[in-house]
Amino acid sequence: MEKTTIVDYLRFSIIDRCNLNCIYCGRTKKSKFRSSDKVLSYEEIVRVVKLFSQAGIRKLRLTGGEPTIRKDFIWLIRMLRDLDCLDEISMTTNGINLRNTAKLLKESGLDRINVSLNSLVKEKYKYITGSDSFEDVWMGIESAIESGLSPVKINVVLLKGINDDEIQEFVKLTYKYPLIVRFIEFFSTNEGTDGLSGCLVETEEIKEKITESFGRLENVYAITGNGPAEYFKPEGSLGAVGFISNSTGYFCYNCSRIRIDCTGRIFPCLFSDSNFDILKLIRNHTDESEIIVCLKDIIRTKSEYTKYADTRKFEMLTIGG
Repeated sequence: MEKTTIVDYLRFSIIDRCNLNCIYCGRTKKSKFRSSDKVLSYEEIVRVVKLFSQAGIRKLRLTGGEPTIRKDFIWLIRMLRDLDCLDEISMTTNGINLRNTAKLLKESGLDRINVSLNSLVKEKYKYITGSDSFEDVWMGIESAIESGLSPVKINVVLLKGINDDEIQEFVKLTYKYPLIVRFIEFFSTNEGTDGLSGCLVETEEIKEKITESFGRLENVYAITGNGPAEYFKPEGSLGAVGFISNSTGYFCYNCSRIRIDCTGRIFPCLFSDSNFDILKLIRNHTDESEIIVCLKDIIRTKSEYTKYADTRKFEMLTIGG
C-alpha cells in the first residue's frame, strides 16, 4: 500500500517585490509588480490562512519577494499568531532588515527563520545581489540567533565559478554558531538567467568537497523543518549542513506544501502553472464553507498525485474543479 503524503504546510508569498536584484532570480522588471488592489490585504491574508487551517494546514511560511519590506509586516505576524490555529510560523528573508526586527519577530510569534546568504565575501555578495548589504545581513543573522529564533537556517545557492569556492567557509560557520547551512542546487525558474545555464553545482560534488575537508557527515533526522532538505552534521559541529537537490534530486513524492502568492493564486507546486484563484472568492463574499471545500479538494489532489508523479507536471490536474 502506497503512503499518502500529509499536506499540512502553506508557503505564502505576501509580496512580489524585493530590495535585492539577484542574478539567479533574473533581473527585476518593475513593470511586472502588481498594483496594491491586486494584492491580498493583511486582513485577507489572515482570513485565507484561517480557512486553510480549517482545511488541514498546520504550518505556515511567509515568503516574498522580500516579506520584510511590506509595511507593518510585524503586525501581520501578530495577527497570524493570534489566530491560534497554527503549530508553526516561519519566514524566509534576505536578512537586510533582520538586525532591527529579529527580537520583535520572536516576540510577535515567529518561530524560526531562513536567511538567504550566497557569499561571505562582501564584494561577491554585492555582485550576486546588486546590493552592498552584506554587513546588514550578517548582523541580522546574529540578531536572529540571539533573539531565540530557532533554528536559524542559511540558504546558499551555489553557482559554479562564482561562489562555489566558499563551500568550506560556509561549513565552518556550523562550528562557530548553531546554524543550519543549506546548499541549494541552482534551478532557473525565471526569465533572464540564461547566462547561468552552466553554473549548476551538484549536491554530490558539494558533499565530496565537505567530506574531504571535514570528514564523514552524519545523517541528522531531528532538524525542524518541512521541506525537501537532507541534513547532515559535520563531526564536532554546533550546527548542521543541508542539501536541497532541485536539479539532480527527486523529492516530489514527499512534498507536503501548498503554495499561494500575494494575489491569492494557489499552486500545488513551485514548478506548476496550474492555479486556483481564492482572491476572487474572498472578494465576491463566497460562503466560507464553500471555500473550505475547495481548499480541501486542492489539498486532497496534491496529496493523491504526489504519490504517482513528478509534481512539476501538475498542469494535467484540474484544481478546484
